[in-house]
Amino acid sequence: MRFEDLPYRPCVGVVLFNREGMVFIGRRIDGPEHIDLTHSWQMPQGGIDQGEEPWPAAVRELREETNIRSVERLGEISDWLKYDIPREIVGQAWKGKYRGQTQKWFAMRFTGNDPEIDVEHPAGHEPEFSSWRWERLQNVPDLVVPFKRTVYERVVAEFAKYAKIVG
Repeated sequence: MRFEDLPYRPCVGVVLFNREGMVFIGRRIDGPEHIDLTHSWQMPQGGIDQGEEPWPAAVRELREETNIRSVERLGEISDWLKYDIPREIVGQAWKGKYRGQTQKWFAMRFTGNDPEIDVEHPAGHEPEFSSWRWERLQNVPDLVVPFKRTVYERVVAEFAKYAKIVG
């Protein structure tokens, strides 16, 4: 099948803000798309299961990748954002079934405390991140793999209003 004929994988993405207005980013453990250590960071994201709605998928993915349960919904981007993976890794990612992802992004506020976060032993799931940190939202696009950068820039523009100190 030609690259152009492959579908996009339906996914969700989560921008998780702490009380100081910083966002959660995790360093990916592996993946064919990783080019260097600088661009190995991303925000939680993952596939939507068959029959699952985007918001419950976002809550589930966040829990599966970080163990975080203490969140409140802040907003979402009305559009589905798409990116293509590089053609040379299509056969290595998702068993060659997709050309990229179409993502519904949500902003959430973390209402818990940092010890709740456990990327090494997430809730019933294999770890996807080797480490994590809180980062300024506007810095995140420069930390992701280049082919995701346009999506992340849109996410930053849409959710910058939530990057404020709370309580």
